Amino acid sequence: MWPLAWLGIAGVCLGAVWAVPAKEERRRVEKLKADVALYGNLDLDNYDLTLDNYGEILDLSNYEEIYDYNDLAPKIEVGTLAPRPKDPAALPDPGTTAETLKLQPLTTTSHVQPAPSPAQGLPSCLLCLCIGTSVYCDDAELEQIPVLPPETTYLYARFNRIGAIRAGDFSGLKKLKRIDLSGNVISWADADAFRLLPSLQELLLPHNRLRALPELPRGIVLLDARLNSIPSAGLRPEAFRDLKQLQFLHLSDNQLDYIPTPLPQSLRSLHLQNNNIQTMQEDTFCDSHDQSQVRRALEDIRLDGNPINLGLFPNAYFCLPRLPTGRFS
Repeated sequence: MWPLAWLGIAGVCLGAVWAVPAKEERRRVEKLKADVALYGNLDLDNYDLTLDNYGEILDLSNYEEIYDYNDLAPKIEVGTLAPRPKDPAALPDPGTTAETLKLQPLTTTSHVQPAPSPAQGLPSCLLCLCIGTSVYCDDAELEQIPVLPPETTYLYARFNRIGAIRAGDFSGLKKLKRIDLSGNVISWADADAFRLLPSLQELLLPHNRLRALPELPRGIVLLDARLNSIPSAGLRPEAFRDLKQLQFLHLSDNQLDYIPTPLPQSLRSLHLQNNNIQTMQEDTFCDSHDQSQVRRALEDIRLDGNPINLGLFPNAYFCLPRLPTGRFS
C-alpha cells in the first residue's frame, strides 16, 4: 500500500511541474499574438501560433519603425550660397565666362576712378581712428589736414608730415575745442586758419617749423608753440591783448627778441625760456602807474636760457606773486 501512495504523490508533483511550463508557454504565446496584431497587421486567427512556428509566421526583417528619427535631427546644409541680390541688375550675366571675368587693364577712357588719396579729401575716419567726436590721426603719414566730420571736438594729428595749414582746413567745425599738431613739419599757417573757430580752446603746435604765428580765436585758453623758429617779427603787434581767456602761453625754444606785450590779465603761465630776449620794460608785467596792482594769477614765468639779466629790472615785478625764473646777476 505504501508503494501505491508514493506513486500517487509523485504523479501529482510531476503534473504540477509540467503545468508551470505549459502555463508560461500560453502566456508568452498570447503576448506574441498581441505584438504581432499591433505591429504586423496579421490575421492571427488563421494561424496556430506556437513557439515552434513563430519564426515562420512573423518576419521582422521588413519591419519599419513608426517614427523616422532622421526627421527630428537638425538639418545642416553644407555649401549654402549667399542670398541672391534683390536687384536683378546686380546678378551676373549667365553668359559671362571665366575669361570675361578676368580684370582688364584700365584705359584712358575708363570710367573707373582710383581710390581717393588724402590729398583728394578722403574722410579722416577712413585714415584715422574716430571715437565719438574725437579723431586720432597720430603717425598716419598725413601730408595735410584730412576732411573732418562736422561734429569733431578733438583732433590729434601728431607726428605726421603736415607742412602747411590752410584757411579752409577747419572750415565749419564749430565744435572743435582742441587741435594737437605736435611733431609735424608745419612751416606756414594762413592767418585765418584758426581765427574763425568759435569753440577752440587749446592749440598745440610744438616741434614744427613755424616762422609766424597766425591770428588766434578769442576763446583760446592754451597756446603751445614751443620748439619752432618764431622770431618777434613773426608775432602780430599786441597779438595777445584781446585774448581774455588765455591762461597758458608757451613760446619757449623759439627766436623771440623781446617779451610780447601786453599780456592779458587771465594769464597764469608764461614760458619763454631758451629764446634771445635781452631786455624788458618796467611795465611788461605790471602797471607802473598803479603801485597797488596785484596779478595773483600769473605765478609761473620762465625766462631762463635767455641772455637777459633780470636783476636789472627790480621794479618790473612788484605786482607778481613770485619772481620769474631766470638769471638775476
